[in-house]
Amino acid sequence: MTATGANALQQPPDYRIRTVTQVLENIAFRAEIGSDTVVLSDFSKLLAIPLRDGCDLMDVIGRRLRAQAAE
Repeated sequence: MTATGANALQQPPDYRIRTVTQVLENIAFRAEIGSDTVVLSDFSKLLAIPLRDGCDLMDVIGRRLRAQAAE
């Protein structure tokens, strides 16, 4: 895997992780949350999907880069 290939693979998961982080920070730092806990629970589960996906992709990229460096 070239550096360019690694950078291209890194961009989508990095974007997903940053987006989910921003949304969670916006919720956490609100002065008042007017939603009920069921809505917030469902919303947090929804956000976990792209976060987990992004982390999984970053893990795969890391393993490939470590394997390549060991060669």
